Amino acid sequence: MGNTVKHVIATPLAPAAIGPYSQGIRVGNLLFVSGQIPIDPATGSLIEAKDIQSQTRRVLQNVQAILSSGGAAMENVVRTTVFLKDMNDFGEMNGVYGEFFREAAPARATVEVARLPRDVAVEIDCIAVVE
Repeated sequence: MGNTVKHVIATPLAPAAIGPYSQGIRVGNLLFVSGQIPIDPATGSLIEAKDIQSQTRRVLQNVQAILSSGGAAMENVVRTTVFLKDMNDFGEMNGVYGEFFREAAPARATVEVARLPRDVAVEIDCIAVVE
């Protein structure tokens, strides 16, 4: 990496990292946001709602808080990865996702996985370009 400087992004408005990772890392004009699950940052606990819409909304609110702390917004996101516990939830997840990414939606991959941390229904990470 040479002399490339990594800046750790951390905000109390998103769940604290609970392992050897950062909420986000900014390198130059790129901001990498770690996968977020539906944890309420105020309590540090999973949200009570188990439905995919509520979980997706909380996840994207967490992503939004980290982006903001790193000097970016949802409009700056160029790539996301959505991990779903059940691909049958795609339509409902996508409806909430579309509320957060209205114009020039980022490139995206969506995959069904066998299991997610704390047995949640959805996890989302992203990459943004900071202007």
